[in-house]
Amino acid sequence: MVLLLLIICFSVQAKTITGEVIKIADGDTLTILTNTKQQERIRLIEIDAPEKHQAFGNKSRQSLAALCFKQLVVIHYDNRDRYGRILGRVFCNGIDANKDQIRNGMAWVYVKYAKDNSLFAIEKEARNKKIGLWQDQNPIAPWIFRRKR
Repeated sequence: MVLLLLIICFSVQAKTITGEVIKIADGDTLTILTNTKQQERIRLIEIDAPEKHQAFGNKSRQSLAALCFKQLVVIHYDNRDRYGRILGRVFCNGIDANKDQIRNGMAWVYVKYAKDNSLFAIEKEARNKKIGLWQDQNPIAPWIFRRKR
């Protein structure tokens, strides 16, 4: 049974890439420089952070920067999006940055793409404690904010 779980885990996220974070675009996108000096844009999977011109957009970016900027990171991924960005789970100093952004109220679970059910419990706890963007009376999810623009 354990072997089956390991096979499933490794087949879901088959690739790993490492590099130093050289840029934070927003609360769910960063750029790394690999050991081969190649730049790669990374989109944190299963989360959606506020847009730059949205409430908490800048704070979300700062939160990700505080954890990951100029750090050596490990990214587990399987695919790229239509813009060529790696869609991955980012680990900064051993911390899952995707979960950390949700835990700190700096991102929503991206319901449309979420597969990790633990993210919903983390978001619910941040919501209940009014952490980060959940302090706002009526926070607007980024996918709704983008649709309105």
